[in-house]
Amino acid sequence: MKIKKIAALLYAFTAFAALSVTTVSCDDNKSYSELLEEESKAVNRFLVDQKVVGHIPADSVFEIGPDAPYYQIDEDGNIFMQVLNKGTGPKVKDDQAVSFRFTRWNLIFYNTKDGLQYPEGNADDLSRDDAIFRYGNFTLPSSVTWGSGIQTPLAFLNLGCEVNLLIKSQYGWNTELSYVQPYLYHVRYFPTILNN
Repeated sequence: MKIKKIAALLYAFTAFAALSVTTVSCDDNKSYSELLEEESKAVNRFLVDQKVVGHIPADSVFEIGPDAPYYQIDEDGNIFMQVLNKGTGPKVKDDQAVSFRFTRWNLIFYNTKDGLQYPEGNADDLSRDDAIFRYGNFTLPSSVTWGSGIQTPLAFLNLGCEVNLLIKSQYGWNTELSYVQPYLYHVRYFPTILNN
């Protein structure tokens, strides 16, 4: 009988904890669907000022440069990539350690008049270490932290590439998933000497 009471208490506690997490993750008492709608509006507000191509080029030859279009990378429109430099290094291998330096902007704060605001990242601060992930390996906390979206350009480009990358929350950092916030990243990728 005690085991049933303990199990019932554990179940009730778990349900309460799950409800608490759900409530906390919803900003200003907004529902998850309202947050997704807000995220989509922020992405559209940014993309309306850009040239956008709704697919990856069939030959995987991307236009390059600051005036290049943003390519929709996935069919659901969660990741868009503008190629600034295709990279001159080799193609990345599965489980290879990759360093990257980035600046990112929360697109919730984007507006046409003021542009991108509140940058954060390690790109301009050499006292900060490179960020590192292992390509395609999402069993390691170091890779999971960054989300899968940050790795996406390396499926098409070489190491040494530089991109602008729009990532919706589902493919971003764990915090973007919780708060449903899209980010624009300016990213440069490098091979790292860590146990390749």
